[in-house]
Amino acid sequence: MKKLINDPANYVEEMLDGLCQAHPGLKRVGEDRRAITRAAPIREGKVGVVSGGGSGHLPLFTGYVGKGLLDACAIGNVFEGPTINSCQDAIEAANGGAGVLCLFGNYGGDRMNFEMASEFAAINNIETRTVLGTDDIASAPIDETHKRRGVAGLIFAYKTAGALAERGGNLDAVEAIARKTGERTRTIGVALSSCQIPGAAAPNFTIADNEIEMGMGIHGEPGIWRRPIRPVDELVDEMIAMLLAERPADSERVSILVNSLGSTPFEELFILFRRAKQKLETEGLTVVRPLVGPYVTSMEMGGASISLCFLDDQIEDLLSAPADCPFWRMG
Repeated sequence: MKKLINDPANYVEEMLDGLCQAHPGLKRVGEDRRAITRAAPIREGKVGVVSGGGSGHLPLFTGYVGKGLLDACAIGNVFEGPTINSCQDAIEAANGGAGVLCLFGNYGGDRMNFEMASEFAAINNIETRTVLGTDDIASAPIDETHKRRGVAGLIFAYKTAGALAERGGNLDAVEAIARKTGERTRTIGVALSSCQIPGAAAPNFTIADNEIEMGMGIHGEPGIWRRPIRPVDELVDEMIAMLLAERPADSERVSILVNSLGSTPFEELFILFRRAKQKLETEGLTVVRPLVGPYVTSMEMGGASISLCFLDDQIEDLLSAPADCPFWRMG
């Protein structure tokens, strides 16, 4: 698999350097320079919002550092969680004296390192809270949502928590809106082809040219079925049905994210969105604030995911609030 790289060992370092040079509103901090933060210091008295995870998923994670979203982010190697040190660096960079919310996907290594970093932060009198993204409905049944992975739907929680923190919300309130947004967000994905980690001898997984896999994770975790490819309207109908099976009873309005996993072009995403919008409206839902594009990727994996955020007045208001980061601008 061809890649535009130099030494694979320098892949993440060179990528982060280029990201920050292209977007001067970001900077690298910490001893190993694996935390990305806003170039401008955090406002005193503002709750900090921090995330983190492995490289290979841009714009997630580092691409969402900016006003109205994240204050800092810890980043690891490709498909590897950030170190304890980089988690500490991100928490310290986001500390404005009002506490820090740690908001990241439900993966074991990320949980362990952020937990230990939060313990160190407490020694330095920095209060932290943790909210996990658990939106991937394919990764565990509804009665075991605490086991579900966090995937593309995590960015809805970035947006609402970041907006409320920007408005001056306290740590309790910022934690609560992130948790509520996560609880009202569901995602399902479909994979067409694999990706390959820089320097690896082979792709992450193999899938036949005539096959697709429903529910595969963003690191290649197994999905719920693998079958011959079929017309996209049929796939979208199945995906929307699975998502709506967990629709909250009070939901009338929904924000949708149709996300490329890396190599799927915009043209195909708009075909997916067209059908998804039709199905949602047939079910009595009004679609607002739609997002279509590569918001959370898996290197060059072929495929797409659909996320639904079931809105209430508070979530909808915060999704509409101004935001400015390299990959998502509002207002």
